[in-house]
Amino acid sequence: MTGLSDSFQRPINYLRVAVTDRCNLRCVYCMPEEGVKWMSHSDILSYEELLTIIRASAELGISKIRITGGEPLVRLGITNFVRGIAQIPGIEDIAMTTNAIFLAKNAAELKKAGLHRVNVSLDTLKPERFKKICRGVDQGGDINNVLVGIKTAQEIGLNPVKINVVVMAGVNDDEILDFARKTVEEGWHVRFIELMPFTGHDGETPSGLTTRELKHRIDPLGKMEPYKHQWGNGPAKYYKLPDAKGTIGFISALSEHFCFSCSRLRLTADGKLRPCLMSETMIDLREPLRGGISGDKLKELIQLAVTAKPMEHHLSEGNKPNDRPFCQVGG
Repeated sequence: MTGLSDSFQRPINYLRVAVTDRCNLRCVYCMPEEGVKWMSHSDILSYEELLTIIRASAELGISKIRITGGEPLVRLGITNFVRGIAQIPGIEDIAMTTNAIFLAKNAAELKKAGLHRVNVSLDTLKPERFKKICRGVDQGGDINNVLVGIKTAQEIGLNPVKINVVVMAGVNDDEILDFARKTVEEGWHVRFIELMPFTGHDGETPSGLTTRELKHRIDPLGKMEPYKHQWGNGPAKYYKLPDAKGTIGFISALSEHFCFSCSRLRLTADGKLRPCLMSETMIDLREPLRGGISGDKLKELIQLAVTAKPMEHHLSEGNKPNDRPFCQVGG
């Protein structure tokens, strides 16, 4: 294992792997109400192809994998896929981001297969508002599915279960204190995320709040102290309220961007390796894989993606990727 570093000497050890672009929800900041045109089955990488890429990445120095979508739990066979990742030498951490609609019935098997942690996307604690934000379809319209999924994951040890909250002005910003109190009363690990501009949603998307504004809203609950955590590899900065068992994290992609410490690559469900979430640059791995590329040549393509990683995004300048909907980028 040689270790990966990009052109700016940032170590790259984290790969986010999208297993599908499909989702049972239609969240207002992610896609239009009518949804998007799904990728065809033949366009999506098979689990065997995904594992081939992960093995090659691990041999280069990737040690952390996060499974994303769309919604990863809508794809059949996901537990066996997790088991396959867990058997790859060099992989030290396997996590998943999910909307938790199907988490309760899958959590135990996922844990047994080798999954370490889950992040749950939950933007409100109010049942009717949940339906409005996620435009609940299938089994996704009931917030109780999510809450039971969170509780189940906590009970079986997929910890810490992190709750990701995208804060939107005039939509759910009146619940900031409610989520913050959960860290004191129930030991939740809540992460407030600045809303990022992206193509693929519709005109409903509101404006977000900055981390500074979020912290100001939480002030009435007491002084937050910085918290040094021992888990994960993400960009959040963590704090604890007085007497809280849980934590509050802030992901400030816009107001306090963390590009200088970014350690990740993203693999889309159709096999495009993306060096940066907010860049349209992608290296195609699917066609070379299906053309019989050797392991060494595959590693060269992965290294090419690392080399192409930009110094930072340019969202503050009004530049945002418009090549595909957010649900098809891989988180």
